[in-house]
Amino acid sequence: MTKSAIHITESDMARLRQLTEARLLTHSAQLELLARLEEELDRAEVVDPDSLPIDVISMNSRVLVRDLDTGREVVHHLVFPAQSWGKGEALSVLAPLGIALLGYRVGDVVEARTPGGVRRVEVLALLGQPEREQLIA
Repeated sequence: MTKSAIHITESDMARLRQLTEARLLTHSAQLELLARLEEELDRAEVVDPDSLPIDVISMNSRVLVRDLDTGREVVHHLVFPAQSWGKGEALSVLAPLGIALLGYRVGDVVEARTPGGVRRVEVLALLGQPEREQLIA
């Protein structure tokens, strides 16, 4: 399956690259996830926050997805790893689904390789995209 380019803002790219560059200091359990994130970043188109399409999932976005196997709908808040502990909707960008969602759009079907197998979700709605909302305010 050929993947199209994803969109990531300059500030998100800088912070996410810091995560992937720190992999030498990371325990082995996260090495594969960091490598997957790096692959996504390598194919990303970097854009200014004001050029980010309004339907693209960026860091700190809240997104509604439907699991295509179960039909269950869930809201996720895509966050950096340190922000994900013990917070209901929080989904770390280093979780398999977090990596998979980054940069995709409403309407896309996204596949994530998880320890339990491949998960397929459809992005139903973007409930909040802080980078663009800051520009409007």
